[in-house]
Amino acid sequence: MSMQLRTDCRLFFLLLLCCTGFSLPAAAQIIKGIVAGKDGQLPGATINVPALKRSASTDLNGAFTLPVHTSGKTTITISYVGYETRTIDIDVSEGINNAGIIQLSPAQSDLGQVVIKGTMAPSQAKAYSIKKNALAMMDVLAADAIGKLPDRNAAEAVQRMQGVAVARYHGEADAATVRGTPFAWTSTMFNGSRLPSSNVLGNRSSVLDAVPSEIIQYVQVAKALTPDWEGDAIGGSVNFITRTAPVKRQLNASIAGGYNTFSKNGTYNASLVYGDRFFNNKLGVILAGAIWDRQWGTDSYDVSYNTGLVNPVQQKSINSIMFKRYMGKRQTYGGNLGLEYAFNPSHKLFFRGLMDKFNDIRPVYESYIDYTNSRYQYNYRYSHYQTKLNGAELGGEHQLTGRLKLDWSVSDYMSGYFLETPPTNGNKGLPIATFRQKITGGFNNLSGDGKRYWGFDSPDGIGGDPLHFDAGIKNSGEVMDDSKLTLQQLVIAQLDTKEEDKTAQLNLKVNAGPKVNLKFGGKYRHKYRESTFGSNIVYLPGAALGVPNSPALLALNKLNRADFPMGHGFFKEMGGNYNQYVVDPLSKQQLFDLYDTATLRRNGFMNLTAAGNATNFYTGTEDVIAGYAMGEIDLTEKLKMVAGVRNEYTSLELQGSKATTAGTPATTSITPVTVKSDYNALLPMVHFKYAINKQANIRAAFTRTFVRANFNDMTPGESVDNTKTPIVVTKGNPDLKPTFANNFDLMGEYYFSNIGLLSGGVFYKQIQDVIFSDKVFYNERGNNYALTQARNLDDAKLYGFEAGINKRFNFLKGFWSGFGVEFNYTWINSEVKVPRMVGTDKIMDKTSLPNQSKSLFNAILFYERSGIMVRLAGNYRGRSVETINQQLGPDFYIWTDKNFTLDASATIGITKNLKAFVELNNLTNEPLRTYMGDRRRVTMTEWYGLRGQAGIRWDIIK
Repeated sequence: MSMQLRTDCRLFFLLLLCCTGFSLPAAAQIIKGIVAGKDGQLPGATINVPALKRSASTDLNGAFTLPVHTSGKTTITISYVGYETRTIDIDVSEGINNAGIIQLSPAQSDLGQVVIKGTMAPSQAKAYSIKKNALAMMDVLAADAIGKLPDRNAAEAVQRMQGVAVARYHGEADAATVRGTPFAWTSTMFNGSRLPSSNVLGNRSSVLDAVPSEIIQYVQVAKALTPDWEGDAIGGSVNFITRTAPVKRQLNASIAGGYNTFSKNGTYNASLVYGDRFFNNKLGVILAGAIWDRQWGTDSYDVSYNTGLVNPVQQKSINSIMFKRYMGKRQTYGGNLGLEYAFNPSHKLFFRGLMDKFNDIRPVYESYIDYTNSRYQYNYRYSHYQTKLNGAELGGEHQLTGRLKLDWSVSDYMSGYFLETPPTNGNKGLPIATFRQKITGGFNNLSGDGKRYWGFDSPDGIGGDPLHFDAGIKNSGEVMDDSKLTLQQLVIAQLDTKEEDKTAQLNLKVNAGPKVNLKFGGKYRHKYRESTFGSNIVYLPGAALGVPNSPALLALNKLNRADFPMGHGFFKEMGGNYNQYVVDPLSKQQLFDLYDTATLRRNGFMNLTAAGNATNFYTGTEDVIAGYAMGEIDLTEKLKMVAGVRNEYTSLELQGSKATTAGTPATTSITPVTVKSDYNALLPMVHFKYAINKQANIRAAFTRTFVRANFNDMTPGESVDNTKTPIVVTKGNPDLKPTFANNFDLMGEYYFSNIGLLSGGVFYKQIQDVIFSDKVFYNERGNNYALTQARNLDDAKLYGFEAGINKRFNFLKGFWSGFGVEFNYTWINSEVKVPRMVGTDKIMDKTSLPNQSKSLFNAILFYERSGIMVRLAGNYRGRSVETINQQLGPDFYIWTDKNFTLDASATIGITKNLKAFVELNNLTNEPLRTYMGDRRRVTMTEWYGLRGQAGIRWDIIK
C-alpha cells in the first residue's frame, strides 16, 4: 500500500471516529408517515412542527421521518405545491409514532379552479419538490413527464434535462452525458448503484437503449454530489429510480402503432403497469412491462482519408467512399417487479427485479469506390446484436431507535452485449462477405499527384463536392456489375461482452440533535468482466492469393440473392441518383452457407486467421471498498450545510494475452499477461443551501470526484480489424492513472407558485490526468495501419453556466391560459493541451474535451387545457470533438457536427381515464454528421427519416 494511500485512509477513518464521537441520548420521539394525493405518493412534501421550528420532507416514496424531541399533543402541517396545506394533531409518545397515510387535496384558485389539473402539472410538482428538498444539486424528471414526449428509452428521456447531452446511434439515443464531459465521466445508476456496462468499446458508459422508459418512476441528474453518492462521476450522475408500489391499487395500459418513413414499415409498442397493496397494506406490489418493436433504416455516407501517408497534403486525399445502408428491426423488452413488506412503521423489506433486452437485427449493405486500389468493393453482412440488463436487489429500512435509522441492500446486476447471429462453421459471430471488382478505365477527377481530393483540399483545385458526389469513372459504362464482383474474403467478426456487479451496502443515519443529522455508510462492489472485441476469423480464396490450380473466384450473380430493400429511396437526401451502387445482396441463408466447411474447401478458401486474435479476449475483476461520513447541519433557520468525505479504494486485475512475432519465417507466440492496478480516492465534499424564502434557494458546493480508466484502455491485449482500410489496431495501456476533478458549483432556483421554475448558475472543474484516445498512423510491410491507444494528458479545465425556465401562462385568459414554455440552455467551455512533435520541436495543441459541446439547449412550447396537451420539443447539441489525433494535429481531429432534432406529441382526453395520443420524432429529418478538421471534410453523414405513432393510454384503475 502506497504512502499516499495510507495517509488518505487514516484521514478518512479519523474523521469517521470524530463524527461518531457525538454523545446521543438513548430515547427520542419521532413521527413517521406517508403523504399522498389523488395520483399517489407525493415526494418532497414539507412537514412542519411550527411550535418547535422542526421540519422534514418526504422521500421518493412519499414517506417521512420527523424527530420532534417532545411528547404530548403536537400540531404538524403538511404542504405541497399545488395542494391545500393540511394541519393535523398527533398525540406524541416516546419512541415511534405512526401518522399513517396523510391525504392532501388539490388546491383551488380564487376563481374555484383546481390549480394542479394540467396534464403535466402533477408530474412537474413532484419533480420540483424533489429538487427543492434535495441535498445534492440535481434536476429531476418524473415518470408521467417522460410519457408526454415521444421518448421510448431511458437515454431519450434524459435528453430533455438541463445540461444533458445524448449520443445517437442510427437515429436513437443510447447514452447520456452531463455538462459536456466524455460519456464515461457520467455515472449511470439504478436506484443509487452504478450499473454494470457492456459497452462494446470497453468504456464505463452505460448503453441505455435496452431500458424502456415505461419502467422508470423518476430520473435524478445530480451535478454536485454528496458523500453518500458514488464518487466516480466528474460530469455528474444519472440515477434512474424504478417504479415502486403505490398507496392504492393502480392498473394502466397503453398500446400504439406507427410508421417509419425511411423503411416504410410499421412499428408498435405497448406497456402495462399494475400496483396494489395486500394484507392490511403491509405488502406492496408493482409490476411494469413494456415492448417496443420497430422497423428502421439508415443511409450512411462514409469517407476515409489517406492519413497514413507521409506527404502532409496527401494525408487529406480520399482513400474510399462508401454508400452504406442499414435496414433492420429493433425490439426493446423490459420488465420491472417491485415488492415491499412493512412489518410495522419501523421495519420494511423491499425487493426490486429487472429484466431488459434489446434486439438489434441489422443487415448491412456496403458499396465502396476504392480510389487507392482502383476497384469497387461490396460487403454484405447480417447481424443480430443483443443487449441484456438483468438483475435484482434486496434491502431493508429499519428505524432502530428514535434517533437511529439503518438501511441496507445487496444486489446482483448483469449487463451483456453479444452477437446472436447463427453459427457459421462452428464459430458464432458476424459474417461478412466481401466482393471486389477491378476498375480498369481509371478516374478522370484526380489531382496532378494521382490522388482524389475534395476540391478545397486539392493542390491544383481538381476534386469534387462531398454532398454532390461523382465517382469520376473515366469509362461511364464501368459500373458495379454482379457478374464482375467476385468473392474475395469471408470474415467472422466476434464480439461478446459481459459485466456483472455484486454489491452490498449499508447506511446509518443518526439524529444527533435538533439541528444536526449524521450519516455513515459503506459499500462493497465486486465486478467481473469478460470481453471479446475485434477478433476476426478470416477466410481467403486461393485464387486471390495466387495459389496455383485454385478454383475460380465466385461471382455474385452465381449465388442465391435477395431483393435490395429500397425503402424511401437510395440516398435520396443527397440530391442525386446513386442507384448504380444498389446491388441485390446474398440471401441470408446463402451467406451462412458460404461458411460451411465443404463449401469453403470446394471454392478454395483457406483459414488465414491471425494467431494474435487471442489477444482480443480478456477477463478481469475489480473490487471497490467505499465508505463515507457526512453531516447535515442547520447553521441558521435559512442556511444548511452538508459536509463530509467519501473514500473509495479500487483493486483491478485484468488477464489477457500478448502476441509476439519473430523469426524467419515469422511465427507468432501467445503469452498470458496480467495487469494490476490498485489506487485510492479520498473525496471531500461540502454543500451550502440558503433558503431566501419558501420559493427560492441559493446553493454552493465544492466536491472532489474521479473516474476510473476504461477497461479496454488498460487491457494488455491488442486487436486488429482487417476489414477496415487502413487496418485498425487497438492496444491497451496498463499504466493509465484515474482522472480526478475539483468541482465548484453555484446555483440559484426560484419556484413559481403555479408550478414552474427559474434556475441558473455557474460551474468550474479542475481536472487532473485526463485520459484520451490517441491515434497514430503508420505503414508496415506495405500495409497502412491506424493505431489507437489511450494516454494520460496534463491537467484540463472545464467551466460554464446554465439557465432554465418553465413557465405556465395561466395568468392569461381563456384559450391563451393553456400555453407555456420550457427552455434550458447550457454553455460549456473546456481546454486541454495535447503535446505533438513537429520535427524536433514539441508543441502543445489546445482543444476541448472529447464529447464536449459548447452549447446545449432544449426548447419546448406546450399547451394544456380542457383535457388537451400538445408539445413541440427541440433538442440542440453543439459540435464536439470525438477523436484526438496527437500525431497529426487538429486538422485531423474527428468532430461530430451540431445537431438539432424536433419532436412533437399531442394527447386528448376521451374520458376521465382514457386518452388518445400521437407522437412524432425527427420532424426535420436531421442527419448526424462527423468530419475531419474542417466541416467540409465529411467522414460520415447519416439520415434516418421521420417516425411516428398513435395510440391510447387507459387508466383502468386509478
